[in-house]
Formats: sequence, structure tokens, C-alpha cells
Amino acid sequence: MLHWFVAGEKFQLLVDLMARLRAPDGCPWDREQTFDTIKPYLLEETYEVLDAIDARDWSGLADELGDLLLQAVFFSQMAAEQGSFRIEDALDAINRKLVRRHPHVFGEETARTEGEVRKRWNEIKRQEKEGKGQAEQGLLGSVPRSLPALVEAQQLTSRAAQVGFDWADAAQVLEKLREETAEFERARRGASIQELEDELGDMLFVLVNLARFVKVDAEQALRRTNRKFRDRFAFIERRLAEQGRTPAESNLDEMDMLWNEAKKENGKPNSDRTPGNH
Repeated sequence: MLHWFVAGEKFQLLVDLMARLRAPDGCPWDREQTFDTIKPYLLEETYEVLDAIDARDWSGLADELGDLLLQAVFFSQMAAEQGSFRIEDALDAINRKLVRRHPHVFGEETARTEGEVRKRWNEIKRQEKEGKGQAEQGLLGSVPRSLPALVEAQQLTSRAAQVGFDWADAAQVLEKLREETAEFERARRGASIQELEDELGDMLFVLVNLARFVKVDAEQALRRTNRKFRDRFAFIERRLAEQGRTPAESNLDEMDMLWNEAKKENGKPNSDRTPGNH
């Protein structure tokens, strides 16, 4: 219980610091911010948290989570100033929600599998909306359009799968991917940019479904690959810099060779291909 008390004191200090920064004699920059001007920082801090997790940088993660907490406190302070709500209201809301949506932990219900928990969670969410008199949006209506496209696709397909609109197994998804790949290849021979975009989008959508079937988060999978590409290309740049050159002064064959060296240095098999390694 003591660590809860200490955490509460530290959280209150953060709330007090934010109030001081927004006070008339506080920081000019903080005082000028609005909900709209702070939104980009919320997104930026969220992705910095993800980067720290991907790097398994636990001390960095603690720092980034502090920055993310600041965003919640910042928004709440601005809301308090205009009389909308206070940080206490946000805390009450999430505490009540956690208890309400976990009746198998805090109530008398039982849930033995992750699937049962998810199903009950969605049922409770629907009941909450009905209790607030919110109009039914349809199964996919509550998936925000502002999400990153991969995340949006994951949520759309997951919700459709909950009512049985899904393939039977990963093999069927792979077959669909081959079908979409063939359609893209045909479109590549003379279709418009719009048609190519449509076909490529279909391929990506099927890949997101494939990730779901093998229980891989598509967004995180692509982030890991992006990080791997960054690291290996940085290796190429370092090796060329040792010779006083840049990638622009090299050629694809040489960079392919250095790319494979980077893979060996990282203990990776030479199974994936670089742009020139066809």
C-alpha cells in the first residue's frame, strides 16, 4: 500500500506543477497552448513510448511514460480552467470502467479464456452506449477513422470476425493474398494510379488479416522491420564513411554487399532480400 501512497503524492505533484505552469504568472508557452495545439504532442509522445518498448529501453520507457502522463494532465488542466472537468474526473472514469468491464475479477462472473474476456468486454461497451442513449453506429462505426491505417484495418477485421465474417484459417488468407497479388500484377501492366492504389490497398488489407490469424500485431511487425532497415542502412553509411564516401557515391552492388554484412553482424540469416538482390 505504501507504494500506492507514494505514487499518489508524485502524481499530485505533477498536477500541481502543471497548474503552476498554466497560472497567470507561469510559463508563457504553456499558457498559450490549447487543446488543438497540444494534440500533435500527444501523438508524438505515444510513438516515443512505442520506440522505447521496441528498443527494450526500460529507463527510457520510464522517461517517455512520464512525458505521456504529462499530456493527460495538460489536457485535464485546460479542461478544469474552462469548467469542463478535472483530472479527478478522468481518474474516476477509468477506475469505474476497469471495475465495470472486469466482472470476472471484481464481480461474480467467470471468464476462462482471452476470447471470453474480449467478448464480455464488447458486450459491456455496447450496454454502456445504450445506457447513454447513444445511437447504434453499426459494428464498425466506433472504429475511429483517424487511426493509423494498419491499426484501423486490424480493428475493422477483428470486429467483423467476432460475428463470423472471416476466413476459416491462415491458409485461406494466404490463398486470398495470392489472388490479390495476381490482380495487382495484372493492374501493373497498364492500370491507372487509382486502380493500382486500390489493388495495393487490397493486398495490404489481406496482409493485416494474415497477421491477425498468426497472432502478430501488424503495426508492431512493420515497426520492427522499419527499425531493422534503419539499423542496417546506418551500418552501410558507417562503413562507407570509413572510406570517406556516402551512399550517393556508392552503387547498389556494393551497398547490397554491406547490407548482407550488416545482417551477419546482427546474427540474421540471409533470407530476406534487398532492393537489388532479386
